[in-house]
Amino acid sequence: MEDPTLCGRACQFIKPDYPALETRVHGRARDSAKGDELFFGPVRRMVKAALKAPAKGAQWTGITTRIGERLLETGAVDAVLTMAPDPEDRWRPVPVLVTRADAMAEVRGMRMGYAPLLALLEQARDRGYRRLAVIGIPCQVYALRALEAELGLEALYVIGTPCSDNTTTENFHAFLALLSDAPDTITYLEFRADYHVELRFTDGRVKTIPFLSLPISQLAPDFFPLTCRTCVDYTNALADITVGYMAGQGEQWLLVRNERGEALLDLLEDEVALSEPQSHGKRKLAVQGFIANVERAAGGLPLRRMPDWVRPIVSWLQPRTGPRGLEFARTRLEMKAAETVIHLRREEPRRMKSMIPDHIWALVDPYGLTPAPGERSDPAVSEPPVAQPVEQTRAGR
Repeated sequence: MEDPTLCGRACQFIKPDYPALETRVHGRARDSAKGDELFFGPVRRMVKAALKAPAKGAQWTGITTRIGERLLETGAVDAVLTMAPDPEDRWRPVPVLVTRADAMAEVRGMRMGYAPLLALLEQARDRGYRRLAVIGIPCQVYALRALEAELGLEALYVIGTPCSDNTTTENFHAFLALLSDAPDTITYLEFRADYHVELRFTDGRVKTIPFLSLPISQLAPDFFPLTCRTCVDYTNALADITVGYMAGQGEQWLLVRNERGEALLDLLEDEVALSEPQSHGKRKLAVQGFIANVERAAGGLPLRRMPDWVRPIVSWLQPRTGPRGLEFARTRLEMKAAETVIHLRREEPRRMKSMIPDHIWALVDPYGLTPAPGERSDPAVSEPPVAQPVEQTRAGR
């Protein structure tokens, strides 16, 4: 952007202040005594959802795309800021401003890689767009909210997607090559809540791979940057509505966070089927095992030490007896929180007190991960932000 110092004020990986931004965006910070807000952030209601007529080529049924279409159809916004596929590489993200409802079809699906989404805010300003919708992942949305007051917008709608880990597009191609002997024919990849990854191919084939069979041990230790391994906002808590999968169990999982989020869901009217999220299984053993793996990995990716002959048995059991629905989502949130503490403690201990919000410490406390002296900020002491983030990445997924 024109002013590179904005990163120092807006980057999630320097000194995040979620309580202040949650209060500014939603009217209140998350209430740890209210339902699952400790895990998922401020929420008015959560639903499972699916479009009754799924959109062709969508990642799930196309809810995010359809919301963008409806915003443009109704004239609620001048443009939707989101990611499109690079013309030369379907997996590489390219920031775009979409101004026609029918053009939203061109941005369906998942991208993997880094791209400067928010830089197009200046292009939107120069074009005279004052009513925007932004579809983004958590680190993009945090920066957007940190700068929102000075953007001069008349209206801003934020549709957030959850994000756990991102990597370069080149690294992602290497990962696809480990999953198939014809990686160039893969058109779709999704991590599902039934402990499987789904692949689709140009010839119409569909392949599913159990999580436990993924070739994680063959990836480079720095396959995911430290920023992703220490992200504290998997569920995109500063969006007006989060559209994800974790508690969906085959449908999508919507977290409506404020009045704007309600208005976004209302745009779909009777096009969408809604139901209540369910919760099954117990997460404690799964999280404990994950923490032990991360600690053994010595700074790299979690190791898979399970014997090969056991993996098919566990892969069969996980979708049937493991955490499912909301409990699956809670499991992933606790795992990500534990990753944050373990990796920062090992690699950037001096940043712990500025980068780890209180709600993360609350999530990991049941597993014996408690702050040592100097690891937690004193709310009574005001400190300047660290000059540089852990790793300056502007991710698009």
